[in-house]
Amino acid sequence: MSINVAVRAVVKVGEPLIVESASPNAAFGVVFEDDGDTGYLYGVDLSRTPQTILDALPIYNVAQAFDRDASSTIQIVWSSDGLRAALLLNLHPHAIFDFEAHRGYCRMKSSTSGSGWAQHDHAWDENAWLRMQSQA
Repeated sequence: MSINVAVRAVVKVGEPLIVESASPNAAFGVVFEDDGDTGYLYGVDLSRTPQTILDALPIYNVAQAFDRDASSTIQIVWSSDGLRAALLLNLHPHAIFDFEAHRGYCRMKSSTSGSGWAQHDHAWDENAWLRMQSQA
């Protein structure tokens, strides 16, 4: 497998924005949202009507972002099997959803969503990112 850039957007931290991306091969999607106060990445089950948020990963708090006055580039990338998605901020991975393993990883401290989908905390695991990149 390889990773494929599905979405690329220039953003300014704290300016409201929603960026969506559907898996190329599975009924999952991710949604990045900056509501003006926080940035989150949501994992979504697209097979349900209405679409269901499976889990939420915090990306930043606007008030604490050191680079909020500068523009940043976000990318949403997918593994070729469509079961893993990552959010990159200025080419640096900040969050990963592994839909197959029912896991979310993020660099910002977070607990599970309580939705029952993820049974693990959201602690960042560099190996998850390395696995996503190396599964060729």
